[in-house]
Amino acid sequence: MITGSCLCGQLSYELDETKTETALHCHCKDCQKVTGSGKATIVMLPRENVKLSGDHKLYKSRGTDGSHVGRGFCPECGSQMLTFVEEIPDYVFVKAGTMDDSSWVKPEANCWHESESTWSPVDATLTSFGRNPPA
Repeated sequence: MITGSCLCGQLSYELDETKTETALHCHCKDCQKVTGSGKATIVMLPRENVKLSGDHKLYKSRGTDGSHVGRGFCPECGSQMLTFVEEIPDYVFVKAGTMDDSSWVKPEANCWHESESTWSPVDATLTSFGRNPPA
């Protein structure tokens, strides 16, 4: 089991890393804005394999591809930790940087390379998708 938390520790989680379906570097503009960096490294797994402790708030928006996205963050320190996509309700995306130990995370691909920043390019050793990977 992997643990993680926000910066202040009010919001934490435990996840079963063996249930991870994929790990990605996302270079979409939304991920750039919420992380303040060139990408977000995320792991996708079934919601039932993530146990949250503490309260979180959701900021809902429409993704570039039209999906309905809820970004979960700590109401105290503002750490953005989770992403929920209404169109795939049984899954959650967890930001790898919020994990207490992320050494096991092995990104398999880059998505949204069409919006990569010049100062944080995609990892050329991985498969890249211009937008979201095919379903």
